[in-house]
Amino acid sequence: MTEPNKNATGFAETIAGASQTRRMLLVWDAPNMDMGLGAILGGRPTAAHRARFDALGRWLLQRTADVSASLPDGAAVEPEATVFTNIVPGSADVVRPWVDALRNVGYSVFAKPKLSDDSDVDPDMLDHIALRRQTVGLAGVIVASADGQAFREPLSDVAADGVPVTVIGFREHASWALTADDLEFIDLEDIPGVFREPLPRIGLDSLPDEGAWLTPFRPLSALLR
Repeated sequence: MTEPNKNATGFAETIAGASQTRRMLLVWDAPNMDMGLGAILGGRPTAAHRARFDALGRWLLQRTADVSASLPDGAAVEPEATVFTNIVPGSADVVRPWVDALRNVGYSVFAKPKLSDDSDVDPDMLDHIALRRQTVGLAGVIVASADGQAFREPLSDVAADGVPVTVIGFREHASWALTADDLEFIDLEDIPGVFREPLPRIGLDSLPDEGAWLTPFRPLSALLR
């Protein structure tokens, strides 16, 4: 596991304060989850198909309570909900209401300018997991992402220490987590209340016996643009 960089360390220390309570850590990979949801919907989500972070937060609180109650040493466990996102230059005014809403619910947001293809938040997420693991300790790790290339090996390393590791995502895009013996996978839509309406998830691997129409991702007229 890599050593935490300065940005991630400063961010983590701001959240941690002086507390040494073990963490039930949720890491939400916003760029990757947005991409996965967009692929299912065939475009940008409407309000009905945007994830409700308040519902996810309540689920995390319950999961934290369950883990705390199961620990033999009776140690306290504190939930920590984090969202990592890139900010494209010029988009701050558009993204700010979403970021403020997350912070109002109780999430810490790590935002990083998207200045190049290499300026993603993968290293920052891994650094934050490593820091929590090396300092206050982890009672559990929950990563919302389908990025197996970034997370598969580090999460298996955490699981090898006996820490429960869960991957949240969409089953269509997370075969690496679905087939892993050392990781638990939970489909985001299976968490109660996260989506106001069911996602349109009919695909080639989930067809009903009578067949189904697969609607176009964009209108045919787009070919003339």
